[in-house]
Amino acid sequence: MGQGGVHRHAAGSDEELTRALVAAGAGDEAAFAVVYRCVHPGLLRYLRGLVREDAEDVASETWLQIVRDLHRFRGGGGEFRRWTATVARHRAIDHLRRQRSRPRPAHLSQEVFDLPGTDDTAGQVLEALSTAHVLRLVSALPPDQGEAVLLRVVVGLDAPAAARVLGKRPSAVRSAAFRGLRRLAGELDAEAPTRRRAAGGEYAVRRVRRAAC
Repeated sequence: MGQGGVHRHAAGSDEELTRALVAAGAGDEAAFAVVYRCVHPGLLRYLRGLVREDAEDVASETWLQIVRDLHRFRGGGGEFRRWTATVARHRAIDHLRRQRSRPRPAHLSQEVFDLPGTDDTAGQVLEALSTAHVLRLVSALPPDQGEAVLLRVVVGLDAPAAARVLGKRPSAVRSAAFRGLRRLAGELDAEAPTRRRAAGGEYAVRRVRRAAC
């Protein structure tokens, strides 16, 4: 179903990303700006799901490592997305370990250490997941489901790539993402009367519900 929409979107932008990576590797600063523009929005939303208000700081640390290690990278756009998601996840885990002495409300990020992994699903969730409210709902999912949804739908990784980031089998990632999307759809359905009164609320509910079918 909608899963194909995610993959078409990712494939199209991956072609541009691959070309920009080749030029960036040759020292073209404008090409690196294209690389950043292709990857950063999804990476930042992924980090918001993991570390919430600290996402910008962790993203900065992530890009510092990406720039430092870019000369070692070999591969195309899709592989680059997987690599940057792995770097971001490691930086997020390091950040959370540093913060462990400060008690925080329970959400996805506090349990990321205990997971190696998660996901698969549909592209119609992407716009809904870009809203702060739905990202909060994703953070309330069981950790394996939440991170699977973030990697598959927000970062745009396919199931094998997400599985490599998380150290799980693709089938486990697909299952976790499917369960997470179904749960998200149920949450949004329950909120539908209120969200329909908010700008774009009905549209977001409809998109997530279709993605989980």
